[in-house]
Amino acid sequence: MNKNIIINDINFGKISLGIELGSTRIKGVLINNKADVLATGTFKWENKLINGIWTYDLDEVWEGIQKTYINLKENIYKKYNVKIKKIGAIGISAMMHGYLAFDAKDELLVPFRTWRNAITEEAGKELTSLFGFNIPQRWSIAHLYQAILNKEKHIPEVEFFTTLAGYVHWRLTGEKILGIGDASGMFPIDEETKDYDQRIAKQFNDLIQEKGAKFDIIKLLPKSVLAGSDAGVLTEKGARLLDPSGELEAGSIFAPPEGDAGTGMIATNSIGANTGNISAGTSVFAMIVLEKKLKQVYPEIDMVMTPDGLPVAMVHVNNCTSEINAWVQLFADLLQRMGVDYNINKLYETLFLSALEADEDLEKYLVYGYHSGENITNISEGRPLFTRLPDAKLNISNFMRAQIESAFATLNMGMQILFNEGIKLNSIVGHGGIFQTEGVAQRIISAAVQSTVTLMDTADEGGAWGMAILAEYRRDSTGMSLKEYLENKVFIDVEEKKYTATEDEIEKFRNFVKRYEKGLEIEKSAIENFK
Repeated sequence: MNKNIIINDINFGKISLGIELGSTRIKGVLINNKADVLATGTFKWENKLINGIWTYDLDEVWEGIQKTYINLKENIYKKYNVKIKKIGAIGISAMMHGYLAFDAKDELLVPFRTWRNAITEEAGKELTSLFGFNIPQRWSIAHLYQAILNKEKHIPEVEFFTTLAGYVHWRLTGEKILGIGDASGMFPIDEETKDYDQRIAKQFNDLIQEKGAKFDIIKLLPKSVLAGSDAGVLTEKGARLLDPSGELEAGSIFAPPEGDAGTGMIATNSIGANTGNISAGTSVFAMIVLEKKLKQVYPEIDMVMTPDGLPVAMVHVNNCTSEINAWVQLFADLLQRMGVDYNINKLYETLFLSALEADEDLEKYLVYGYHSGENITNISEGRPLFTRLPDAKLNISNFMRAQIESAFATLNMGMQILFNEGIKLNSIVGHGGIFQTEGVAQRIISAAVQSTVTLMDTADEGGAWGMAILAEYRRDSTGMSLKEYLENKVFIDVEEKKYTATEDEIEKFRNFVKRYEKGLEIEKSAIENFK
């Protein structure tokens, strides 16, 4: 990249910013019109379990966004000796689903309920049966209806509810808008109209009338729009929220806010029919863009949308890397106590590479990294567990292999449904921090999804980069469809690495999952007896 051209682009605002609020990190990515990353900024955070609800405080949302932007500004200044004053386009992404409800004065009615809460089982089951459309517990409409069933005091005051990305976008622009991908995790979308399903909306309105709640659900939801649509501009108030220093000018155009599933599809160029991607972090989900509808409704499969409005089968698993991270921190604590000088990234790499040396004793291990409930396995709460047979060989290699394989066992259970539907992929694109150690998680996931796993050289940039691309598409798409834009401008020269599990590895993984399924009774007993 030519430094002088980059400085000129920054000075004249020919740049786009994507900010994604993930489960453990907020990340900002600034790109040019070729989707090259100019700088990044980050902020670490964690959800909190308060009164049985997984939540983030909204003050911390803004603290995190501001510190992310400050970090990005500092990195730009260090690299190019220039300050950011104009940004051509901005896009906000965040964890999908959840429940942020506001009254007529735009005041938050109850603490933010994230996707991680498995507290809407009754609502999800009733709505799925009524709609003939799967409504998972984490969906926004399930949270709203469960609150109605619980007769929560705030329900008569609800004037608007949205996702985290929709909330941040609203505060920055004044617009109550969502990209169709994020909107499809709030309420079912009609594949033909590319908008909220009117038939289902009527069913819901009739249902809640019987419960004493009198409102039109469509009027409570943010407007759903396709990628590239007008989604407002950065207001003066929004500019100060993003950059309290006052250096950033108002007026940046905005892309429709998207969920992390949608930005993952963008970051992996997986929006065409029969393509797919896997995002692995605190949660793990596989997104398969469908050529035709599934034969029936499955409680394990979410039906959502690409940012440009194609149907997607989503296998979403609430728990993935949290338990692995916890054990790595335990080993780090030991090293610190021993006075050992170490690098955390090297520690991760060493532990992950050790998993490749695991022996047949692995079949005597079971790990359940459930920090929260899991709908695919009907587990209501989190109880992280590690168990083994007495004669199992306890070493780092076997331990880490069991940890990593268990992180994708539930994903495999959901994928089996799609395999039985006849869905087969030649390759699925992976992204997320777990892929940083080459050749470990990639091989295990390949066995879990029974497909070649492709990693692009851009995989580490993740959803924030995908959101920045959507912002740049809004700013400078030159009339191309989103698919054309990705293929012709963003991924034209991308480098790829492919990993393909052998038939023997696939069979061994399936046997592991079968043992894992039987052992779920241990997890259920822990919930019942360990409180």
